Amino acid sequence: MTGFGTAVCKEGDISVSVELKTVNNRYFKLSLRLTEGYGALEQRIEALLRSVIERGTVNANIRIVGSREGVGFQINTAILEAYLKQLSEEATTLGQKGYTLPGSLSLDRLVFLPGVVSMDNDNDESQNEKIGALLEQAIREALDALQTMRKAEGESMEKDLMTNIESLRQLIGTITKQAPRVAPLYQQKLKERIEKALAEQGLSIGDTDFVRELASYADRCDISEELVRFQSHLEQFTAAMQPAESCGRKLDFLTQELFREVNTIGSKANDADITKCVVEIKTVIERIREMVQNVE
Repeated sequence: MTGFGTAVCKEGDISVSVELKTVNNRYFKLSLRLTEGYGALEQRIEALLRSVIERGTVNANIRIVGSREGVGFQINTAILEAYLKQLSEEATTLGQKGYTLPGSLSLDRLVFLPGVVSMDNDNDESQNEKIGALLEQAIREALDALQTMRKAEGESMEKDLMTNIESLRQLIGTITKQAPRVAPLYQQKLKERIEKALAEQGLSIGDTDFVRELASYADRCDISEELVRFQSHLEQFTAAMQPAESCGRKLDFLTQELFREVNTIGSKANDADITKCVVEIKTVIERIREMVQNVE
């Protein structure tokens, strides 16, 4: 479900701002933009978001401003000198072997070597603890705002889903009423066709053969079990929407089961009126399927 939430938390010179946006997705997917130098917090951020949001694409924009003044990073001179020494020695050795090295060493390339540059926050545990606490507080406040919007959307979606479920109840009720007349109607039509065909040929057929064919057809077109299961799935669907916990995946599964049962009904019940209801039921289930993909 879609939602939006922001929060800003401050303590002294430390500030953490969080902006969260969610859009529909069958699974949880996180797109995170975080202030450079705080990558170690990414797992903690994702865990906090997952604890509240189970489905949806989450776009999180998090900006952290620390208390240190200056450029925000420092150069490790000892490591830089060690790199320069090793590189100079290797250059001399290769030169003695007749190799010509392209270009020359420059600081703008050396700063990318591991350990040469470190962020200020990497070496300040006390500040990192404060930032972590502020970050968690800001994320939870942003989540509260986001969930308020998602809840409003969910309530609207629930009404729409219940309207569609009621439509399915009415349609399946119509099929339930029509089902008992399928076999007798087939019996009448079959008897008329057989009598006409045999009269033209001057033949006759025994009652036993006729009853056997009729019994076989009645068994093939019996949809009583499918109707019972369909009604059961509707009740389970309604019950699944009542608890406060996540129900999206369960609703998704029940929607698939409803579609499977109505497919079987359509293939077994050789009746035009029932087929018409089946087509309408499939249309309603498709609307439900689109909605439950986004239900938390």
